[in-house]
Amino acid sequence: MTGRQIAMVIDLNKCIGCQACTAACKSLWTDEPGQEYMLWNNVETRPGRGYPKAWEAKGAKSGWKNGRLQLGDLHPQEDFGHPVTLNVEEIYFQGAGGHLEPDRPLAYGSNWDEDTSSGDYPNNYHFYLPRLCNHCTKPACLEACPVRAIYKREQDGIVLVDQDKCQGFRQCNRACPYDKVYFNFVTGKSQKCIFCFPRVEQGVAPACARQCPGRLRFVGYLEDQDGPIAKLVYEWQVALPLHPEFGTGPNVYYVPPMLPSRFDEDGDFDDSEPRVPMEYLRYLFGPGVDQALITLQGEMEKKQEGKPSQLMDLLIAREWKSLFNIPDVRVY
Repeated sequence: MTGRQIAMVIDLNKCIGCQACTAACKSLWTDEPGQEYMLWNNVETRPGRGYPKAWEAKGAKSGWKNGRLQLGDLHPQEDFGHPVTLNVEEIYFQGAGGHLEPDRPLAYGSNWDEDTSSGDYPNNYHFYLPRLCNHCTKPACLEACPVRAIYKREQDGIVLVDQDKCQGFRQCNRACPYDKVYFNFVTGKSQKCIFCFPRVEQGVAPACARQCPGRLRFVGYLEDQDGPIAKLVYEWQVALPLHPEFGTGPNVYYVPPMLPSRFDEDGDFDDSEPRVPMEYLRYLFGPGVDQALITLQGEMEKKQEGKPSQLMDLLIAREWKSLFNIPDVRVY
């Protein structure tokens, strides 16, 4: 157990899939040899296969099941894809003509299903799902490590991999049901999101949250009753963990998406059922998503009628500092 637990809430109703969070994380943390394929933060189009490919199918076989740790299989590297080098020099600077071509065929990648909708027109749908390490309350990766190279910090609950202790057994890769622990084939070490702890220690929000133009990521401590995290998770109960059945107690939460109304056969709005099937939303966020959507819809209607809504004011986040309930938050 830790003294405090830092957490993140991601409002999926604001995410436009711009990948600014992915670029911020990539440029800051994973620019060393062996990290080329790593995306500690990525944004998936849903429904879709995700990154790595079909990670949820592997996740269903790992994590905690009936109180016991289960180890899944390792993904083949093809499930992650590989960095692509284009013939830019040849085409643009040597006058060869033709089209830009990759150096080798690409069968999959992190954005392979990007902007691909499901369902039938005009009621097709998709939404964006940012993912990072959940810094779980009960991390499967920590429990699986045979040399205890993975630890959870007492002061904030951030889960880290000690690079000096790690011996590359890859049990953590097998145990994490979210596939958010990566293996560096150059160093022979496992690596993962560190929740930008050097920034947090200086009162600066994680890069993925600070660089988000949509103001959809809230960062703070679960124990701070007056902070945005506790209000969204505990008071309003509209922020839910992804795949709670995996049993790790994720500390990244999501406000579920509320897409526009469906159309009926006459082209009129039909509110009898949501555009995103509830069965799929329950699959992602568990049974609590039903009440969360009811609460969100009710508070949105109050706001539209000109009535006050503390929840909507919180989610709108007109002042960017309201997103980050960390001590002495700074502008960076």
